Amino acid sequence: MRMIIAALLVAGVGVTTMAAQESGRPVSKAPAAMTAPVNLNTATAAQLESLPGIGPATAQRIVDYRQQNGGFKKVEELMNVRGIGEANFLKLKTLVSITPPKTDRAAAQ
Repeated sequence: MRMIIAALLVAGVGVTTMAAQESGRPVSKAPAAMTAPVNLNTATAAQLESLPGIGPATAQRIVDYRQQNGGFKKVEELMNVRGIGEANFLKLKTLVSITPPKTDRAAAQ
């Protein structure tokens, strides 16, 4: 009986995926963890919106925070952005990265 239920579940997933492809609807993308992390200091608002739970307004607040504070120095600063609390940060921390913001000394070299 368990084998029959398992087979039906697998078949159902396959049919759902095929139906979505035929209807022109996008099939879910690979998890974001499979791609390179989004760099908080260089990402565009559109790239930030690709992160789970980040919409246009929050993406713009991240960009604004970055500009006002000279970039992110550590990933945890993301929690300083309005709309990103600890729970949301925990979902995002493996999906984002930072490169140190450029300083005048680094730019002169």
